[in-house]
Amino acid sequence: MFIRRESFQQYIKMYPVVSTIIALNIVVYLLTLLPEIQMKFFYAGASINGLIAAGEWWRMITSMFLHYGFLHILFNMFSLFLFGPELEKIAGKMRFLTIYFLAGIFGGIATFVIQDNPLYTSVGASGAIFGIIGAFGALVFYMRRTMPQLRQIILPIIVVSVIMTFLQPNINVTSHLGGLVTGFILGLFYFKPKNMLRWRQ
Repeated sequence: MFIRRESFQQYIKMYPVVSTIIALNIVVYLLTLLPEIQMKFFYAGASINGLIAAGEWWRMITSMFLHYGFLHILFNMFSLFLFGPELEKIAGKMRFLTIYFLAGIFGGIATFVIQDNPLYTSVGASGAIFGIIGAFGALVFYMRRTMPQLRQIILPIIVVSVIMTFLQPNINVTSHLGGLVTGFILGLFYFKPKNMLRWRQ
């Protein structure tokens, strides 16, 4: 399910939304490696609670395309590379986009509400990626009887992801969990059997 056997060209053609998001994140990361604009990018786009409170709400979106360090973007984009295609195929392009961005945005909102320090700053696509995992959790909920093998694949991924969230340093736990819950709720709506039946008609 999450083993990618496509060639580079096949991957781009079959999963255009995931491919575009990955490409945008990589381009932005490469730009932040340029010393003269690195801090400008982070100051203009990072999710900073105090500036969001001042009305700069767009930071909840722009921060999803910023990553601090090579390992940060490597882990996030590799996760998106693995988990994103199957959800794009199952849900469709527009539903995938709403899951991805709403999970990231609501992860940012949860951070803004719960982390009350005005200097609290975060960047990264992790909340959105946890939304993808949460949407798969909803799919497991509906297909737990008809496809029990799906549960054996997805549930360990969810459990390990949540555990690692609490074990790793400098992680925005609130964004991860907020994205996970948002993705699960959206998945409950999108993957409701009668809704999926309408897609096929």
